[in-house]
Amino acid sequence: MKARVHLTEGVTFVAESGSGHAMVVDVAPEVGGRNLGPRPMELVLMGTGACTAVDVVLMLRKGRSRVDGCVVEMDGERATEDPKVFTKIHFRFIVTGTGLTPAQVERAIRLSREKYCSATAMLAKTAEVTSDFEIREPAGAQT
Repeated sequence: MKARVHLTEGVTFVAESGSGHAMVVDVAPEVGGRNLGPRPMELVLMGTGACTAVDVVLMLRKGRSRVDGCVVEMDGERATEDPKVFTKIHFRFIVTGTGLTPAQVERAIRLSREKYCSATAMLAKTAEVTSDFEIREPAGAQT
């Protein structure tokens, strides 16, 4: 895997992935940024949320569950001293689908956290990782 970041102006960077995608990364104005993109540590948290969401959706679908939506809301706390690593991360999964059971969703989340999600595995070295979930039926679904 490769990536590249390059300075554009001040402390604003463009980050480019090895797969050919790019995004602006910036810092807060109080430290010289212009607030033109997410902060680097926000990207770490967002990437971790996306990593575990992919796992959960793929596992549920592999089990022949119908998944229409998945939102992962993350709340991360960081150390107050440098390096300001994550010390706590909570994932709230909101999974929308027909006929999903709590046992199925809980299992997919657990397997992602314990076995499949590389990003969560890395962050769990410094952070207490917790999660909860909610299952929603699609709009208009019969219950």
